[in-house]
Amino acid sequence: MDDKGLLIVLSGPSGVGKDTVFKLAASRNPNLKESVSVTTRAPRVGETEGVNYFFVSKPEYDGMLARGEFLEAQHVHGNDYATPRRYLDEIRGKGYDAVLVIDVQGGLEIKRNDPEANLIFVLPQDMQTLKARLTGRDTDKIEVIRDRLAAAPNEIAAATQYDYAIVNDSLEECVDKFLSIIKAIKQGGNALSYAERYLSRNNLDKINTLIHGGI
Repeated sequence: MDDKGLLIVLSGPSGVGKDTVFKLAASRNPNLKESVSVTTRAPRVGETEGVNYFFVSKPEYDGMLARGEFLEAQHVHGNDYATPRRYLDEIRGKGYDAVLVIDVQGGLEIKRNDPEANLIFVLPQDMQTLKARLTGRDTDKIEVIRDRLAAAPNEIAAATQYDYAIVNDSLEECVDKFLSIIKAIKQGGNALSYAERYLSRNNLDKINTLIHGGI
């Protein structure tokens, strides 16, 4: 693998299933590698250092930030998250397509810092389904769930600034769409027409319905 890999951002509101979408996609396309983020958040049950996140203390994080070691850095839901430049460069340098499963704020900062980044947004089927996923996964306190639900409309509104938007109404179909977009980007030229139906601007009605539909 001599060519530099793609830089792909996968975002969506909390609970939409973007991590699950990536994991299934990676099982079908071994050239996809997730860029592990740095966070000050405490590990959840089952999470592994260097696999899910690089877990650091607040002083460690601040030192890395001051040294310019991050491509993007955000404070989200009370914790700090950032993308380490070196780890990302290592993945892409080996020819892998690096996927960043990150918050919309971080995704838009990535786009500002690297215009060649490809941004894909995962939309929920509806707001009721999003709420059910958040409450059903039993990983967050009720006040955190409330904050994430309150933030969801603004996060979904950011989908209009992404290159592509796909709806997670069926996991298998959502993964198919995600992989088809990546394939089209890598092939370039006329192949991109294969993914035109997923362009963000073609999903404005769905995005507006989610934003104004309420929970």
